[in-house]
Amino acid sequence: RCAGRVEVQHDGRWGTVCDDDWGLPDAAVVCRQLGCGAALAAPPGAWFGEGSGPIWLNGLRCRGTEERLVLCRHRGWRPHVCAHEEDASAVCSGRVCTDTPHPWLPGAAPVLTPVSLPGAPTLRLVGATGRCAGRLEIFHDGHWGTVCDDLWGLPDAAVVCRQLGCG
Repeated sequence: RCAGRVEVQHDGRWGTVCDDDWGLPDAAVVCRQLGCGAALAAPPGAWFGEGSGPIWLNGLRCRGTEERLVLCRHRGWRPHVCAHEEDASAVCSGRVCTDTPHPWLPGAAPVLTPVSLPGAPTLRLVGATGRCAGRLEIFHDGHWGTVCDDLWGLPDAAVVCRQLGCG
């Protein structure tokens, strides 16, 4: 539930955010606002699929410290000339996320992707669309468990991505 296409509500209508200038500081604000821990990635190019309706925000310039997305600099609340193939996404650590889906990052059916390399533990990413995004789980002693995000960073995520064959 802590990864997906970023959607915002404005004037009673849901719409998406364009990925022009979208980056990790912007995703960090979304993750913080949703109570979903730290931002792990800010995938461009409608990574979680194309949305519909208006594209409300474009050119977001968050510092990464804002408490809410609406406090970030942007090009104004209006439909923008941006295609839905450019819808912004966020992948959060999910450390403090609840089981209740939040409309900003719509919940998707879990995708379980167990993968193992010789001599390596079995890993999977769950809770997002696609096999290369989601909450990290590891299989140990006959059970699946989560991985604590204390001291977790992009280098750690890069190792997981390589191990899962996700780049």
